[in-house]
Amino acid sequence: MKKIILSAAIIIPLVWLVNFYWQNLRGLKPAILPAPAIPTSTQSPGINSTGLPLSLPKGFSISIFASDLGNPRDLEFDPTGNLLVSIPSRGQVVLLPDKKIIVSGLNRPHGLAYTNGHLYIAEEDKVTIDGKKILDLPEGGNHVTRSLLVKDNQLYISIGSSCNVCHEPDPHRAAIYVSNLDGSSFRSFATGLRNSVFMTLDSQKNIWATDMGRDLIGNDTPPDEINIIGEGNYGWPICYGQNIHDTNFDKNTYIRNPCQEPLEKPSFIDLPAHSAPLGLAFIPDSWPQNYRGKLLVAYHGSWNRNPPTGYKIVIIDPKTKQITDFITGFEPKADQPLAGALGRPVDLIFDSSGNLYVSDDKKGVVYQVIPPTPEP
Repeated sequence: MKKIILSAAIIIPLVWLVNFYWQNLRGLKPAILPAPAIPTSTQSPGINSTGLPLSLPKGFSISIFASDLGNPRDLEFDPTGNLLVSIPSRGQVVLLPDKKIIVSGLNRPHGLAYTNGHLYIAEEDKVTIDGKKILDLPEGGNHVTRSLLVKDNQLYISIGSSCNVCHEPDPHRAAIYVSNLDGSSFRSFATGLRNSVFMTLDSQKNIWATDMGRDLIGNDTPPDEINIIGEGNYGWPICYGQNIHDTNFDKNTYIRNPCQEPLEKPSFIDLPAHSAPLGLAFIPDSWPQNYRGKLLVAYHGSWNRNPPTGYKIVIIDPKTKQITDFITGFEPKADQPLAGALGRPVDLIFDSSGNLYVSDDKKGVVYQVIPPTPEP
């Protein structure tokens, strides 16, 4: 009996080896052997499959996640991790990447927010929750986007000015308002914000917002802004940036400077004029160490500056306020007008894995940006 067992122990491996080499001689890969793992390196060049001449830091990859979207704007994840986008020109909110219409027939929908399983949508003239109106908003004028943010069971609504620069007759304009989640107790929170189209929260739940400065007083004045939003006045229309008095608009004479604290709040970070900052998002800990905690900001790009500026995504260090390029290549050629821009980035959002999604309302797409694997 022992001899039989020994023979089997020898014969079975020999049969396996003969089979293995026979398959290789015939050019077949044995199914029982796994393919070698492809090592991941933070030094890989990354991949750009968008068809655009975009430049990113080494190791990052960018692709088109969804296309043919018209003018996609605000991005938001639903409770199950599906990505939604508002499309103002089509009056729709759609599910990506399949472009399934979730809601239609809306009046320039822009801001989206999910909380407690309910979808809030900011249209030009109202805010709805699951299709039911809870707030009326002013409509018309130069700025028609309305944006949303939920913090501590409160709903924050940003409403842009009706003009380039003016004394607003409606106090709801050029301001951020706040209400309870059911729309009750609707009240002013921050004023003097010409057009703070996007808001986000940092790790301490502070509200950060971009703000676009006025036009028609030069290529480099006034700066666009990033503000940390608290209750109070941020200066527009008579002040901008670091509490600079806009004497082109305000010809009044004052006993004391009208653009100083505590009357007006200065900007936290000044950005290049006419860059048109929109979406902003803090980089998660899943990214490489040197990126974590920094702020990404989308520059939508200028419409009346010569030469044009913006058309990119930048990284800002909140501690040093240093600004560096992250994704470039959307801008028009030097000899082309604004219409020559290849793209105009709008909103930024991260998924639970740390992948970044970027809406582009010029090219009509949403991009996916995959970061390199952090060093162990």
